[in-house]
Amino acid sequence: MSDAKPAAPAAGAGRASMKKELPERFRNHKHVWVFIEMERGVVHPVSFELLGQGRKLADKLGVELAGVVMGAPGPDILHACQESFAYGADLCYTIENPVLADYRNEPYSKALTAVVEAHKPEILLLGATTLGRDLAGSVATTLLTGLTADCTELNVDDDKSLAATRPTFGGSLLCTIYTLNFRPQMATARPRAMPMPERKEGREGRIVPFAVDLHEQDIITKILSFIPDRDSNKTNLAFADVVVAGGMGLQGPENFQLVKNLAAVLGAEYGCSRPLVQKGWVPSDRQIGQTGKTIRPKLYIAAGISGAIQHRVGVEGADLIVAINTDKNAPIYDFAHLGIVTDAVRFLPALTEAFRKRLSPHTRDRMAG
Repeated sequence: MSDAKPAAPAAGAGRASMKKELPERFRNHKHVWVFIEMERGVVHPVSFELLGQGRKLADKLGVELAGVVMGAPGPDILHACQESFAYGADLCYTIENPVLADYRNEPYSKALTAVVEAHKPEILLLGATTLGRDLAGSVATTLLTGLTADCTELNVDDDKSLAATRPTFGGSLLCTIYTLNFRPQMATARPRAMPMPERKEGREGRIVPFAVDLHEQDIITKILSFIPDRDSNKTNLAFADVVVAGGMGLQGPENFQLVKNLAAVLGAEYGCSRPLVQKGWVPSDRQIGQTGKTIRPKLYIAAGISGAIQHRVGVEGADLIVAINTDKNAPIYDFAHLGIVTDAVRFLPALTEAFRKRLSPHTRDRMAG
C-alpha cells in the first residue's frame, strides 16, 4: 500500500531514487493532525504527548497542528478541545453524534475517514493504545495509505517526509520508515514514548465542526454495558516517578523480592525485563520494554538487566538511569547515566537498607531538626 522502507546510512540519496513524484491527488494534503482519544469524557494522556510531538513537526513544516475530537454531543467535546489548545493545537475538528458516545470501530472509522478525506491532512498521529491501534489500522486500510505502528521517534526529513522510527526484528534494531507516495502519512506512538509537553493555560484555537451521517440502526455492534477495566490501576509503571526493575542477573525468581523490597522503601513501582516474564517469574503487566510498558520516570534503577535495544526503547526517556550489572560491557552501560559494576543480588539489600535508614520517618525528623 505504501513505499515504506528501513532507512540506511546516507538514506537521503536512497529515498530520492525510490521516491516518485507525489500523485496529483495528494499534493493538496497539508497540516499535522492528532486524534484526541477520549473515553467517558476523559482524554488519554497519550493524545497530549502526541500534540507535543505534532507541534514540533508542524513548526518544521510551517503548517498548523489540529486535533480531531469526536464523541456524543455535550460539554466533554469543548473541554477536550480546550485542553488540546493548551497542549499546542491550533484548531480542532469536532464530530458530535450520539452514535459516538462509546468507541466502536465501525462508526469511529467512518467518522475519522470522512474528516480526513474532506480536509486532507499530510500527517495523522494516533496513540498506540488498544483503541488507537484498532482505529488506526482500519482507517489506514480504508484510505489505502501506510501506517507505522509503535513509533519511538517522529521527525521530518529535509524533503518534508515523515520519518517514523520504531524497533524491528524483535526489538534488536531500530528502523526508520517512510510513506513516500501516499497521504496521509500515518503513525502510532505508545503512551510515554514521547515527553509530555508544557501545558499553556489560556491558549486558544479554532473549533471546526464536521458533520457525519451516522445512525444507530446502521451500526452492527451494540453497547450493552460499560465495565471499567478492573486491572487498569493494577500497575502504574507508565506514569511512575520512580521505577525499580530486575532482569536475569537476579539469577532466580526468589531474588526478585529484592527488587520489590527496594521499590517499597522508595515508594516506587517495580518492573522487569522480558525474559523474566517469559520464564514466569513476574506477571506480564510488569514487563518494561518494546513489548511491555514504556516508562519515563525521574529515576529508573535497573538491577541485573543487560539492556538490549528492546528494553532500551522502553526506558531511555527516564531522567536518571542507574544500572547495576556484573558485566562492565553490558549494553545498558551505553545509555545509563550511572553504572555500578557489581552483583545485584548482593548489592540490592545494602542499597535498600541505606535508603531505609535515610528515608525513615525517624531519620527525616532528625535531619530536619
